[in-house]
Amino acid sequence: MTGAHAEPLVAGRAGRSPVDLLVRGAHVLDPRTGLDGPGDVLVRAGDVCEIGAPGSLELPAGAEEVDGAGRHLFPAFVDPHVHLRTPGQEHKEDLETGTRAAAAGGYCCVVAMPNTDPVIDSAPLLRSLRDLAAAEARIPVGFMPAITRGLRGEELTEMAALRADGALGFTDDGKPVVSAGMLRKALQYQRMCGGVLALHEEDPSLSGAGAMHEGTVSALLGVAGIPSISESTLIARDCAIAGYEGGRVHMQHLSAAESVRAVALAKRAGVQVTCEASPHHLTLTDEAVRDLDTRRKMNPPLRAESDRRALLDGLRDGTIDCIATDHAPHARDEKEVPFEQAPMGTTGLETAFAALHTELVVPGVLPLALVIEKLTAGGGLLGLPVPEIRPGAPANLVLADLQATWEAGATGWESRSENCCFAGRRLQGRVLLTVAAGSVAYRERAFAVSPA
Repeated sequence: MTGAHAEPLVAGRAGRSPVDLLVRGAHVLDPRTGLDGPGDVLVRAGDVCEIGAPGSLELPAGAEEVDGAGRHLFPAFVDPHVHLRTPGQEHKEDLETGTRAAAAGGYCCVVAMPNTDPVIDSAPLLRSLRDLAAAEARIPVGFMPAITRGLRGEELTEMAALRADGALGFTDDGKPVVSAGMLRKALQYQRMCGGVLALHEEDPSLSGAGAMHEGTVSALLGVAGIPSISESTLIARDCAIAGYEGGRVHMQHLSAAESVRAVALAKRAGVQVTCEASPHHLTLTDEAVRDLDTRRKMNPPLRAESDRRALLDGLRDGTIDCIATDHAPHARDEKEVPFEQAPMGTTGLETAFAALHTELVVPGVLPLALVIEKLTAGGGLLGLPVPEIRPGAPANLVLADLQATWEAGATGWESRSENCCFAGRRLQGRVLLTVAAGSVAYRERAFAVSPA
């Protein structure tokens, strides 16, 4: 039973109708299909129907026309790592608010983590969540149930049953699988039932009670630090186990130079390993924590500039396969406490593209095409279709104004939570329209779409 599953892998669109839409004269950029220039893109009944030169396509009766002049049209983004907090923590986020935030950030699909209350570790709970997503989510949602029951690292979940009910894979995200023997058993099970094991890599005996990166800034602030080897040593161990067992692993939220090297070595050795990095680790360092703003407290923590540069090199050379936000909402009162007491995590769905564009593309650090490639790649690592702009493909599109500037959070958030590490920053690049699975999932308030 190599990877068989009875259920579709994603659920949700909240009953939205397929769209008929003509985007006229936008700069169409899709690194996978080779599109990079002005054009018209016609969507009929939710699928990309035709691509032509600017002004060449006729507007069908009843379709909507969007003026794309001076704007860019990309494949919509996929985030393989978000926390939607349902069930049990809906005061932080829920399926509707989380997917609304995702659509506002240009995402057509997200994958939810299992560290909820109760933990997503059984087939009945997974089925109920998928039903709820089908009714409430603005965009398709996939789910990654737990590797071990209750995230306790002591007993494996029924992976085969979970796969049959649509699990994309398995993760104990928020906690590492500390026991090497338990991970080995999980990989043996995963080989039989398919999917991928996504791993939060952190050695608790090394990270201890740390609240930020262990380095000069933590020493100056007198805050207990988390050394980078807490992450990289477990990555090296788990890549070795995965290689021995012939299993598939995905390393979540890389933050350290040593981690990039460990993954690169494993890939060269033939290990089936992929990995992700988050916008905050790609654009910020521990210098941003000097004011002890709890919105910049996350796990793994913001690290040194040398680590950030290593992550960028990993994106360039293909070691890092995708960009994932690790969107982690928290209630305001939970974050408005002394730094050491605050929970780890930052939201990021609404700011990911704009932050990456502002900090990396505008100054010429990374090409725009590479950023788009990495923002759209995450679902493919979990067995989902990768969004593409080509005739016959489902319409998963994002229209963006790369010149528009805005202050993150100035007009509020679509997410229920406000703990964004980019809050208050002036960003360049704004999502105007998101089409997800053939339906319009988001329109920026000031952006009008005129009917024919």
